[in-house]
Amino acid sequence: MRPILLPLTALALLTALPSGAETIGGNPGPQYNYVCPHADGQGPLSCYFDAVMHLYTMCRNVKAIEILEFGYEQSTDGTNAAKSEYCLDKQKQNIGHPFKAALHAAAISRQAAEALQSLQKMWTLAMEHLAWRAGESDAQYKSRVSQPYEEFGDRIADIRSIVATANIRAAPAHPVAGHKKAVVRRIKANSN
Repeated sequence: MRPILLPLTALALLTALPSGAETIGGNPGPQYNYVCPHADGQGPLSCYFDAVMHLYTMCRNVKAIEILEFGYEQSTDGTNAAKSEYCLDKQKQNIGHPFKAALHAAAISRQAAEALQSLQKMWTLAMEHLAWRAGESDAQYKSRVSQPYEEFGDRIADIRSIVATANIRAAPAHPVAGHKKAVVRRIKANSN
């Protein structure tokens, strides 16, 4: 009797699973969304902005673990930095799709697209500079690796403003009935 129960139980579990995964900013989610976990149900810009903060935090935490394991002076010696180097490579790959989706969403404005590219460069540079620098005190290091959050936040706010302004300018002056709702939905979608 037991051999029959096992296949039936497995079949019941498989049929209970959802048939298709929801996507968020081009990533599977929400329970599988590693790249932008705080942007569930939001648009590609929100996913990318969340990824900038989240993936930086992930590698910052990995670097903190290396520092705890080996101390500041030895945290970059030999293979001691292997975990953070892997994190950097992995997160550069992970942010690629959300970045492309965000560029597409911001295509309404050349200024927004350029600002996104600038944010991406800033993020990459911040990720590459997570390592401790010789002579830095604990307080100096922690202050330096915390600073990018403020810079990211400022750039993100600017980009959101640019996109919102571009969406308003792109809306027709006297929208036809029904079209006005579509414009409002597009503005809301792009501002997320």
